[in-house]
Amino acid sequence: MTITLLQRDIIWSNPDINRKRAEKAILEAPLSDLYVLPEMWSTGFLTEPKNMAEKEPSESLQWMHKMADKLDAAVTGSIATQTKDGIYCNRLYFVKPHQAEEYFYDKHHLFSYGGENNYYTAGNDRVVIKWKGVRFLLQICYDLRFPVFARNHEDYDCIIYVASWPTSRLNAWITLLHARAIENQCYVIGVNRIGSDPACNYSGGTMFIDAYGKDIACCDMNKEMSITVELDMDKLDGFRKKFPVLKDRD
Repeated sequence: MTITLLQRDIIWSNPDINRKRAEKAILEAPLSDLYVLPEMWSTGFLTEPKNMAEKEPSESLQWMHKMADKLDAAVTGSIATQTKDGIYCNRLYFVKPHQAEEYFYDKHHLFSYGGENNYYTAGNDRVVIKWKGVRFLLQICYDLRFPVFARNHEDYDCIIYVASWPTSRLNAWITLLHARAIENQCYVIGVNRIGSDPACNYSGGTMFIDAYGKDIACCDMNKEMSITVELDMDKLDGFRKKFPVLKDRD
């Protein structure tokens, strides 16, 4: 499977411009089976979403459907969403091509240090999506710090973390991504933004890691760019059969 990771700068609270810029980046990237955008890619990280979050079904979600259909590929990324019930969710959509229905995961671990829990409703469901023979566990930013929730019960092959992870804690981002890959014997995709918003600066650190904890590909720090990688299921299956550590998990 071919996957493109999109490390983006995000213009604060401007979905229209961010959609246009994301579309340009996707169309300039190699044709892939899956495109991964950062957390709240259309607005930046909104801790206070009132009058700023996108109402469901949002224009950004419709754009994701359009791009998925156009490229015959899946598109994933989180959107600050006001649901039809009026609640706010940090919602990671996984949109498959030529399907009216989209799949989504609502962020479970809300970032209380930044006040995210004061406005958003946490999701309770652990979500695994299957696409072209690969099972993806969907996770968002702060979820990375909580390994029990992400424990591999032999039900997924790759974790996707989309993030707005600040420069000041970048070492934790890099360290924990590798830990999640090793302990869960899986691939890990980490897509972080660059640039700044009213609260933080971001340096990226977007990377693709294999089940040995080795970096397969990384974006340059502080650079808006994309990388395209190959997820090799034969290699992963072979490693799991040769060294079946998941069988001894807690």
